[in-house]
Amino acid sequence: MKRSVAGRMLAALAAGWMSSAGAQTSQTALSVGGERIEAEVAASEADRHLGLMYRGSLPAGRGMVFVFPSDIRICMWMKNTLIPLSVAFIDRDGRILNIEDMAPQSEDNHCATQLARYALEMNQGWFGKHGVKAGDAIEGVQSLRAR
Repeated sequence: MKRSVAGRMLAALAAGWMSSAGAQTSQTALSVGGERIEAEVAASEADRHLGLMYRGSLPAGRGMVFVFPSDIRICMWMKNTLIPLSVAFIDRDGRILNIEDMAPQSEDNHCATQLARYALEMNQGWFGKHGVKAGDAIEGVQSLRAR
């Protein structure tokens, strides 16, 4: 099926927006339960808003950590996100509060059970596959700051 001219233009604009927004995110190494995670850092409001939208895949062992300026009741959704993800909500001390699975392109809210400072998105099932659960500590998040 052919895309319309408007559809191709919109896709090109979105790709340009994503690459420029993605260029602003930094990378960090995190670990939990002996597993290393290479995570993009979404520390600004714009980066947190864009998140992993419009991406067709997420490499194994990679994720995105969302850094908030204070402890809040974090809720995440999957609008314009094409891949199934799991999200771990993390308190200021690096402890996982709860983990939620999220379906692609859904506007359903998935929220932390308590006040949180960070959220870590990984491919759906990653946490379970690696035996990571609520109460486990994510090493490396405490050094991250919101912009």
